[in-house]
Amino acid sequence: MQNFFTPKSIVIIGVSKDPKKVGHIIFKNLYKKFKVYPVHPNETTILGEKAYAHIENIPQHIDLAIIAIPAKSVIRAVRECGRKGIRHCIIVSSGFKEIGNNSLEYELAKALEEYNMKCVGPNCLGVFDAHSGLDSLFLPVKKLTRPKAGGISFISQSGAVGSAVLDLLADEHLGFAKFISYGNGTNVQEFDYLNYLGKDPQTKVICMYVEGIQEGRKFMDAAKKIKKPIILLKGGRSEHGAKATLSHTGSLAGSYEIYKAACEQSGIIVSESLEEVFDIAKLFEMLPKPKGKRVQVITNGGGYGILTIDECEAQKVHLAEMSSHTREFLKHHVPKIVTIANPIDLVGDTTNERYGLTLKMCVDDKKSDIIILIILHQTPLIDENIVEVVKKHTGKKPIIVISTGGKQTKILSKRFEEARIPVFTFPKDAVSAIKKWVE
Repeated sequence: MQNFFTPKSIVIIGVSKDPKKVGHIIFKNLYKKFKVYPVHPNETTILGEKAYAHIENIPQHIDLAIIAIPAKSVIRAVRECGRKGIRHCIIVSSGFKEIGNNSLEYELAKALEEYNMKCVGPNCLGVFDAHSGLDSLFLPVKKLTRPKAGGISFISQSGAVGSAVLDLLADEHLGFAKFISYGNGTNVQEFDYLNYLGKDPQTKVICMYVEGIQEGRKFMDAAKKIKKPIILLKGGRSEHGAKATLSHTGSLAGSYEIYKAACEQSGIIVSESLEEVFDIAKLFEMLPKPKGKRVQVITNGGGYGILTIDECEAQKVHLAEMSSHTREFLKHHVPKIVTIANPIDLVGDTTNERYGLTLKMCVDDKKSDIIILIILHQTPLIDENIVEVVKKHTGKKPIIVISTGGKQTKILSKRFEEARIPVFTFPKDAVSAIKKWVE
């Protein structure tokens, strides 16, 4: 599988000079980072690089082929790659079983088998590796921001879901290891990607969007062996959604309850929404592992603290009961109007210093394991230095921030996440992610 992510040489079949064409965009993404050979029957140079009329004309060995031509010509291209000795290909072309063209998909599978080739796709965006720079996505960089290097890998059957998520999470400063859009999954399937990412040292968390699993038992067996968190969202859970998957990637969606039970038996975290997938992944990627389940809430808004406690109880998240030492210390060092309980309500006139003192005591308190820190930036005595105050106390114990507000809140939330302190807008989302993360 390694040639899909760190090839030494690449051929792109279907590169024209038209900057709007799929092959041209892929070539532009890659040619300055890798040794790339563009193939087009009528071009001699593209972006200043020599172009080849036929793949056989390229004198060097090729590790990876990226095929971006009409579906009717793909089989011929695959056979040409096979004769050239290429054993890995990414086929972004659509027009196979996802539109009911099962015979062409069958022909493709037979051609790949004949030459012992592994294929990502067809009908996919392909692969993005934030560490190596491999980028087969045919979406221009100015329209889709590539995320920085990090520890999250995302396997997506849908290119549209994957690309939108990549763009969003790049803006939210989440780091990616690998992104794989595999479309129809003709001969490299979900369990293959799991097995690879389970051993990949750059991958810390595996996220998945699937519409159908082609080899259920192999998928479950692979998941059980992997010691990394796997977070899965299933598309096609409803009756109409299941029908829609047939015209999308040609997948049979199957019973959601069976999928859910199989995943839970395999140690996979099943998410109910796309937002939740990455809410949970964010905690795995940014925070130290909690030593237990007990949550202490600190707030500067009484109502927000109550809503958060309500969510904890509704979702059966354990609430901490602070030690007598912490309670007595705070009684003597914060104003009498502060409520010292769970939640600790620092009230609306709180300062950065009051937050820092209270947070230090709760981080040091052995009777709590996780801190939910509600910071409503609208109160008058909190300023942008609150980010540095909180940052001083990270590392020993997970700290999750909840902040709701407009422009200024969003600016400071980004600064928190740049400091690897996860931020949520609403209590329900934070508590739901914490529950599944802890479990």
